[in-house]
Amino acid sequence: MRTISFAVLIILLYSTVAWLSNLPQDAGIDVPDGKLNSLSFAPYHEGQSPLDEIFPSVAEIDADLKLLAKKTHTIRTYASSEGNMPAVPGLARKYGLQMIQGAWLGSVKADTKRDVDMLIKLANEYPDVIKRVIVGNEVLLRGEMEADEIISYIREVKKAIKQPVSYADVWSMYMKNPQIIKEVDFITIHILPYWEDEPISVDDAPAHIERIYKHVKQEADSISPGKPILIGESGWPSQGRQRGWALPSVVNEAKFIRGLLKVARDNGFDTNIVEAINQSWKSELEGVVGASWGLYSVDREEVFPLTGKVYENQNWFKQLLAATLLLLVIIAFSWQHLAKLTNTRLVLFLVIAQVLSALLVSQIEQLWYVSFFTWQRIQTLFIVGLNIVIGTYILQRIYDLLANKPANRQLGSKLHSLYLVVAVFAFIKTLMLAIDGRYLSFPSVATYIPVVGLAVMMLLKYFSSNPTLEINAVLGKAQDYNPWHRRIAVMLIFIAFDLIIGEMIAFLIGRDFIQSYPDLLERFKWVVIYTFGNGQLLEWLLYLLILAVPFWVAGNYKKLG
Repeated sequence: MRTISFAVLIILLYSTVAWLSNLPQDAGIDVPDGKLNSLSFAPYHEGQSPLDEIFPSVAEIDADLKLLAKKTHTIRTYASSEGNMPAVPGLARKYGLQMIQGAWLGSVKADTKRDVDMLIKLANEYPDVIKRVIVGNEVLLRGEMEADEIISYIREVKKAIKQPVSYADVWSMYMKNPQIIKEVDFITIHILPYWEDEPISVDDAPAHIERIYKHVKQEADSISPGKPILIGESGWPSQGRQRGWALPSVVNEAKFIRGLLKVARDNGFDTNIVEAINQSWKSELEGVVGASWGLYSVDREEVFPLTGKVYENQNWFKQLLAATLLLLVIIAFSWQHLAKLTNTRLVLFLVIAQVLSALLVSQIEQLWYVSFFTWQRIQTLFIVGLNIVIGTYILQRIYDLLANKPANRQLGSKLHSLYLVVAVFAFIKTLMLAIDGRYLSFPSVATYIPVVGLAVMMLLKYFSSNPTLEINAVLGKAQDYNPWHRRIAVMLIFIAFDLIIGEMIAFLIGRDFIQSYPDLLERFKWVVIYTFGNGQLLEWLLYLLILAVPFWVAGNYKKLG
């Protein structure tokens, strides 16, 4: 009964903390009528991709447009001829949606001609649906065409249709190619604060967009006065790696969109939000963050509402129940052993078990949500399986420490081998981040159990009758000297510094960042601020330090003893 009583109290405490940390949050002023002016639409489902030429069916596109009619007045498309995209205007008419129809310009001339021809055909066939057209998307940014060639396609389309014609690219490309401003009927610029060379916080993003809009308008009016400006792409990711102060989250995505619309109303410009539905195929190009800009998940579940308060984690209660059930399973399997612990140590064990259970459930939820392909799911299953095994052994070792039992050498050897795997995994992941981490997420979630478990075991061992942080003593393995222990610690510390340097260099060489801070010392100051203002980066550096400490102490074991 003693164990049950303590378990109930801990579950109640955990439930209270979970509830308080998952209250709905204010995301700003509601979107009028709960509908956006325009929303980027790509109809791909999981397992479909334009890269592999696996396209959605007409029925799937129909279902998507029916869903989006609740969220937007207009959709923006990027291609006209690929797959079943020619069917979109007719289906949009069915649901009362208007369109900004796009034609995809690329390096393959035949594909470009086919898409431009289809754009012209659809614009003339559906003038009541297609109100504006955009010829080419970020072609200059990708370096696939020169401005003069893009202009030739713009002129071809303008001669053939009656709707206003534009070209879309990041705002800086319009500034570098002002001749395009003269050719288009309206200017379409992309402003994505998350991807800027100087990434800013979501709270500062609306003001940032307002500054850029006014700058572009001033430049455009000096070249071709009076042309309207459409922010053709702007949004914020709900998942993925943090860049500087730009933190992806569900609440931040909702907050950004609502703040952007207020700025648009105040300044009288039009907007298109990217994007309607998370595109899983983009994860192969841009990682988790690239697949996480939608109002809907890839499973067509609403990520957040456009009105009212927003939950960062809508599944928190299900996770609470799962973590509680897992704690009860742990208690059931260790019932007799728990009876031997004193009250204080029993409570401590149950708290640790509850924390590890919650971390495991959170890990499964987070990793599975961003696993879109078979190889990603296999990787997630391996990581979760490894965490379950390590977590089981950690709880056994923690029990032994709390019960003052002699070290289980066999258990310690198993933990030692598994922590070598974790150290190698952490090194490789950090190396990849240091070399080119723009699209890679920090692997903190994948190492929740081993890192938190190691920290707990070190604390318990340090405050035991024989305090030490030596890896074999912490894990309960025989204390045989291993010269590789110190090398592992050095590798982890070295790669941590390498990651910091990689993050700093990524800022230092940014073209727009250099223009904003031409003075090297001033630029370096802000590089340091943005690098060490990255909470996800600091969390991962702490994880590396926790992994390195016991190996470093073990490297000194022979010298000290």
